[in-house]
Amino acid sequence: MKNILLLGAGLSTASLINYLLDNSEENNWKITIADASLNLVNEKIQNHPNAVALEFDAYNEEQMEHEVSKADLVISMLPARMHHLVAIKCVKFKINMVTASYVGEEIREMEEAAKDAGILLLNEIGVDPGIDHMSAMEIIHRIQENGGKLTSFKSSTGGLVAPEYDNNPWQYKFTWNPRNVVLAGQGVSMFIRNGRYKYIPYYRVFTRLEPVHIDGVGEFEVYPNRDSLKYRETYGLSDIETMFRGTLRRPGFCSAWNIFVQLGLTDNSFTMEDSENMTYRDFVNTFLAYHVDKPVEEKLCNYLGISNDSPEMIKLRYLDIFSNEKIGLKNATPAQILQKRLEEKWQLDPGDKDMIVMQHQFEYIKEGKKKKIVSSLVVKGKNNMETAMAITVGVPVAIGAKLILNGIIKSTGVKRPVEKAIYKPVLKELEDYGIKFIEEEFDI
Repeated sequence: MKNILLLGAGLSTASLINYLLDNSEENNWKITIADASLNLVNEKIQNHPNAVALEFDAYNEEQMEHEVSKADLVISMLPARMHHLVAIKCVKFKINMVTASYVGEEIREMEEAAKDAGILLLNEIGVDPGIDHMSAMEIIHRIQENGGKLTSFKSSTGGLVAPEYDNNPWQYKFTWNPRNVVLAGQGVSMFIRNGRYKYIPYYRVFTRLEPVHIDGVGEFEVYPNRDSLKYRETYGLSDIETMFRGTLRRPGFCSAWNIFVQLGLTDNSFTMEDSENMTYRDFVNTFLAYHVDKPVEEKLCNYLGISNDSPEMIKLRYLDIFSNEKIGLKNATPAQILQKRLEEKWQLDPGDKDMIVMQHQFEYIKEGKKKKIVSSLVVKGKNNMETAMAITVGVPVAIGAKLILNGIIKSTGVKRPVEKAIYKPVLKELEDYGIKFIEEEFDI
């Protein structure tokens, strides 16, 4: 019997846990699921005979060592800042590890140690990063093997509410960590277009948009992600003329979100005095110029050059951002206050389903002809537990774990799923879960 240790049982783990339990009998697995909340784990395993629930403290080094040392493979679904703590123990005890998160600097520096230990630290095998890497590399390698030269690669992903449950003016509900949504885009966005480098400061990110159409689900707008340039190395495209990665939202979302950015409501660098007694109306007003008798709404419209009945104001009013309701958060940053309001307004309702949308656009030259491939993915959730986000994050992780345990993936060191030996079998099995891209190819 092989022992799998899963650390973390949060929102994105429902489909991962179900996959492991469903495949445990056939593969002779015992699965220990460790989390700070024992009740949360028990809810998800439902007394399954091949699962063990464990109350776990990730900062308890003795407990971490004890549990990792007993495992044949560790899956870390802890917060990203903790993965390197797990990886250190995996290297020490020569245990393979899988995680959906980005390769952090601490883990990147373990490359030689992992190889020396003969283990694989497989990272970025969720949805974004993960499915984006694998689906992109499958087409990139195919183009190159057929004699094509890539000139442009654009990729965008969004976690959204499914159209059938799209019932607020933002056309958006939280399907992932709300904090990440509030802080998205901060810093400088970098990409290359037609050989020219582009650097977009945060205060302009949500104004630099591109339209995208995806069959079956309609129109979207894309804002640039923080650093697209690093993916040239990841994908082996050092001389590509255009490299752009972005985030998908419904049209109109970004112009309204940009109001928060321009006002400073997404700032997480300072706390506000007496924030617990402040109303949301006071909160917005603190960022606007003083005027003895102009209401907050009028000052906001004047400052931004929009009308009181504009689509942006309709979206703001939906959030009750001008209400006299007390915030109730002590020593809060602007970003924390905004997040609290959004969590109250953008939650998935009972019965709602979410949606993951992803699109890659490749342009290449073959035998003197310019060609384009558009590859699109749409995945809708099953319910509030097995959301599209949970499916697309958790299932690739689980498949990767199975392939390592069964000796199909044999790599060692610190890896992303960009090698054919990793992505090919994962993509093949993902199709069984409805995670399949639709491709169009045409001359340009």
